[in-house]
Amino acid sequence: MKLDRLFQVACLAATLVTATAASAVQIGPTPTKASLEASRGPFTVATTRLSANGHGGGTIYYPTNAGAKVGVIAIVPGYLSYQSSVEWWGPRLASHGFAVVTIDTLTIYDQPSSRSSQQLRALDQVVALGNQASSPLYNKVDGSRTGVMGWSMGGGGSLISAQNRPSIKAAAPQAPWNSSTNFSSLTVPTLIFACQADAIAPILSHAVPFYNSMSRNPKQYLERSAGDHFCFNNANPTAGLKGVAWMKRFIDGDTRYTSFACSNPNALGFSSFRTERCS
Repeated sequence: MKLDRLFQVACLAATLVTATAASAVQIGPTPTKASLEASRGPFTVATTRLSANGHGGGTIYYPTNAGAKVGVIAIVPGYLSYQSSVEWWGPRLASHGFAVVTIDTLTIYDQPSSRSSQQLRALDQVVALGNQASSPLYNKVDGSRTGVMGWSMGGGGSLISAQNRPSIKAAAPQAPWNSSTNFSSLTVPTLIFACQADAIAPILSHAVPFYNSMSRNPKQYLERSAGDHFCFNNANPTAGLKGVAWMKRFIDGDTRYTSFACSNPNALGFSSFRTERCS
């Protein structure tokens, strides 16, 4: 209880600092724990295909009734995997007011740096569609509010994307794998989802040193007890809550999500939680 209170104080203390980074946009009703843990948010979701262009093609999920321009999130899968491995995030995030693209990579063997390049390519494509009158996304997206997510090598790629493009507002890699552990120059608010029993991207060689290396950004580490490398490939209420809240807080600048984004979820099945400079 005492620790949770310290986390809350740290979150609130930094609010004025990060609030200047982006204008706040409130899309949708005031969130509750129940609404964020639910499988869908308040908005109806439609889909459209994203043509292959510097990546393997993808699926765009977007809200049809958000009533405002929404931020854009690009999600990339891991080694030997396809967009189906990260698919659950698409409708989950879109139903809370984002345009979300999940992509296939050019080959299933692509390394994190290549996955990052493809992710950013897809992100830019979706933003461009917002300016095309023939697109269902026309006048529906805000290209200044972007985020990245990914799993495994896609998680490592997302860290690279956030490091190389500091205008990105939020990142949330899951079970990230990367050959380099140095992300000291990364300034984008980053939530790392880790799997405790991950034998493919062991946390002490990947997620933990990634987190520790970051020194200048709001950051958070959430570890799932006894989870293997695939522990975030399916919908989970707590992971869904944290992922949506993190993106809403930092992409939209919506402080209604601060307590959900910053606090310890205290949920059964999660063994470790750390957060710094969260607001």
